Amino acid sequence: MASTHLLRFRSFSRSARHLLLLSTVRSLPPPPAPPIPTVHSILPTKPSPFNPFIDHFSSSPPPPDFTSRSPSDLYNDLRSLSNPPSKRSPDDYESLLDVLRAFSKSAWAADQSLAVYIPASFFPTAAHRFRNFLISRSDDMLDRHLLSLGPSDQAVRFLFPLFVEFCLDHFPDEIAKFKLHVKSADLTRPHTWFPFARAMRRRIVYHCGPTNSGKTFNALQRFMKAGKGVYCSPLRLLAMEVFDRVNSHGVYCSLHTGQEKKDVPFANHVACTVEMVSTDVMYDVAVIDEIQMMVDPARGHAWTRALLGLKADEIHLCGDPSVLGAVRRICRETGDELVETHYERFKPLVVEAKTLMGDLRNVRSGDCVVAFSRREIFEVKLAIERFTGHRCCVIYGALPPETRRQQATLFNEPNNEYDVLVASDAVGMGLNLNIRRIVFYSLSKYNGDRVVPVDPSQVKQIAGRAGRRGSRYPDGLTTTFEANDLQYLISCLQEPFDEVKQVGLFPFFEHIELFAGQYPNSTFVGLLDKFRENCKLDGSYFLCQHDHVRKVARMLEKVQGLSLQDRFNFCFAPVNIRDPKSMSHLLRFASRYSEDLPVNVSVGVPRRSARNDTELLELETRHQVLSVYMWLSHHFNEEIFPHKQQATEMAANIAGLLGESLKSVKWKPMSRVQKAKNDEEEENGTMERRRPAPVALEGYERASSRLTNKTGYTRTRSLIMAFRKIKNEQSTQKDAPVAV
Repeated sequence: MASTHLLRFRSFSRSARHLLLLSTVRSLPPPPAPPIPTVHSILPTKPSPFNPFIDHFSSSPPPPDFTSRSPSDLYNDLRSLSNPPSKRSPDDYESLLDVLRAFSKSAWAADQSLAVYIPASFFPTAAHRFRNFLISRSDDMLDRHLLSLGPSDQAVRFLFPLFVEFCLDHFPDEIAKFKLHVKSADLTRPHTWFPFARAMRRRIVYHCGPTNSGKTFNALQRFMKAGKGVYCSPLRLLAMEVFDRVNSHGVYCSLHTGQEKKDVPFANHVACTVEMVSTDVMYDVAVIDEIQMMVDPARGHAWTRALLGLKADEIHLCGDPSVLGAVRRICRETGDELVETHYERFKPLVVEAKTLMGDLRNVRSGDCVVAFSRREIFEVKLAIERFTGHRCCVIYGALPPETRRQQATLFNEPNNEYDVLVASDAVGMGLNLNIRRIVFYSLSKYNGDRVVPVDPSQVKQIAGRAGRRGSRYPDGLTTTFEANDLQYLISCLQEPFDEVKQVGLFPFFEHIELFAGQYPNSTFVGLLDKFRENCKLDGSYFLCQHDHVRKVARMLEKVQGLSLQDRFNFCFAPVNIRDPKSMSHLLRFASRYSEDLPVNVSVGVPRRSARNDTELLELETRHQVLSVYMWLSHHFNEEIFPHKQQATEMAANIAGLLGESLKSVKWKPMSRVQKAKNDEEEENGTMERRRPAPVALEGYERASSRLTNKTGYTRTRSLIMAFRKIKNEQSTQKDAPVAV
């Protein structure tokens, strides 16, 4: 856009600028009103000698009195006016105010002001001062012209060059300050952040295909043959699996994740999580798995950083076609060679026309029932084990990687009774599973705000886990629990991959540090908010969400003595921000660290497996806290976190207890919200501990028996709903007035 040429335009002298502006405006016909541009299209990116306003001013030719005067001349005349303007009539005064108010409220003017380094937060103040200036300085001729235009786009475009002159004259300090902000928050051209990688001529190989097509296998074969290689995993669990597999093939390989580091002697290969990959080490071959995660709203920046920054002669990308266009664009910017290899599934995925018809008794060996909440996962497991002869393994995100691996091994082993898997969307990647059929218990999930349909790309990823080459189930099947969901499943599988336009980006600490210099008294949360407000991106990238970082930063405001970099690092600790106990432990860790005192683990290990859901949730929380401690010990001074080995052993013990607990689950699941409420009541001594009334238990058994009649099993949540309905009926009968 024309406004992008502002830098060189402003480098001219004031008189030369005015002559150029006047001559250009006179020579052009009035253009139509343009659409409101985006912030990033306005900020200057390339200098040019052309006038930045030629596309926007003079949407209708002004009267001759004004065409003969440049905006600078007109502004100087107004500024030097010694006599106050003649008194206006009340109607003219109100009409003139309407014109100036319309300018103050103009989104177009606010956006264009960014080109002269007037931020959106300061624009209302500047516009108000400009309005007062014109009211006090406007002469009769200018009044008549503004009144003839009225509160319109033409008036806004006529006033804007005067507003620019006013701001340059009255707000030089504010403009200079915001210019520094823009520079420090400039996230455009991120490929230039890695000069050593740009000095290389890298070969990028994109293995593009669906699940179970062999793309990752081929990339790993090249990885193992390389003299020095790195494998970047989306999950700690998958990094552990590759670590085991590569070493079992006689290739020495180390493991680097946020929570643990296993350095194998003489190893030239490393399997790591994508966040932990080093961009300072030279490699022969690098593998970045699940490259489509570049579009993840929270973690996408890690894949973008790895692709842009890895110093490797050959980089293998594994993923679906959704980000292929984005990778092509990035390779054009970096000058890297791109080779595309496309794959198809070894055997097509088949959608079974016959669903489970709402009856979990139709589950068969080798099935994986996918549910999208922890409560539903355990309800499905309990119902299957109650009404069929199957035993179920369980996999969901809150389980430690070691427990998930144990459950996967139990399910894959053919010589035991655990032949059904109940899992969350965590089954979509990271584990090799012998699944015959994927059954979607539902195709909607809670996204933190409301219940929404599962994204088609995620449906494809999960459904593609059915069938595995070389297993006892080479053919993949998928269906739904309810017949009503089948059509959506089919439409998701038929829908082509959406072409991604933007990939994720997040500032390095150096960006935040430079930006913080403009706000020496701001809190870290305030810095994050101001950075998001002022950062500059081009259209190829989006700024990843920082809700997790922001919530941790808000909590750490209570801790004094942390440096800016300490706060930045603590905010990326893998803590569950929805778990109050985990957050309180992180606060304790940070407080001890700020006092330069050794941080103790202070997490006890139970001696037995969980007997109810409260104890199971407690085991999950304790393992999560230990995981945070191990992560901090690798990112901070180990002398402050001296109990890393103890934490590792305790975490392994808890993972084993969780595995034993899952084998004997026979209780109603509880949400973490309810657990937190119960913990609070227990601390306050207000929790009532009493056994359920016998009549209620009878009602529960009655509700359960109704689900085994000829109509079939309707849905596991019906157990709870029926039980609540009976309790409500009993309560209503109890409170009903007695007839006399």
